[in-house]
Amino acid sequence: MKPHASQLSFGLRPWSITAFSLALSLLAAAILTRMLLSLIGVNFYFGTFLPAILAAAFFAGVPSGIFAAVLSIPIVWWMFMPPVFVFSPLTVADYNQFAEFMLVSTLLIWFAHLCRQAP
Repeated sequence: MKPHASQLSFGLRPWSITAFSLALSLLAAAILTRMLLSLIGVNFYFGTFLPAILAAAFFAGVPSGIFAAVLSIPIVWWMFMPPVFVFSPLTVADYNQFAEFMLVSTLLIWFAHLCRQAP
């Protein structure tokens, strides 16, 4: 049986529960990595989330990549932006970081989509 064009060899369909579960797992790994890096003083908000979004989009499709990107913003806002564990008012610099993150995420998801479509 020939796999569908939107599947990889291990068979993740873009809109399946498994695809979104993979995206959540990758986000959990990004959160854990970000927390470990903050313990040693590395303080960049979205750095660990970009590889998770790329992997989610590449292995599970565009919907999972978008899902991971959209969930990353409130996660970073709540867990890592001071004061932590509070949805504090955002500054202009925060809005600029969110916009830059969404632009880079869009490009990564598009790149993953092109890679999935390649023969």
